[in-house]
Amino acid sequence: MKTYKLVDMASVIRSKNSGPYELTFDIIFKTFDGYNFFKEHKPIDAATVAKLYGIPEENVLHVIYFDPAKAVKATIKRPIPSGALGETDVYGAQQHAPLMSFTFDA
Repeated sequence: MKTYKLVDMASVIRSKNSGPYELTFDIIFKTFDGYNFFKEHKPIDAATVAKLYGIPEENVLHVIYFDPAKAVKATIKRPIPSGALGETDVYGAQQHAPLMSFTFDA
């Protein structure tokens, strides 16, 4: 068994708004081989995203493996709507940090 770092496998790890009430995370892999390996082991699922972001699993709306783009997309409910009082990232572009340190064993 070996430990894999997501940052070593992906060329893009980003977050962005998916409307004022949702955040979307995109993981785009460097190669189809890396993507297929990741997809085979499915280390990113709703439970994993919930744990990474400290949210209830029911707040994870989607985790989609999208083969043509060799990408994984996860969407969650925003804890605070975009632009609301107390919200600190209007564009949702700084929320991907937990994914940057994600590792899995396979």
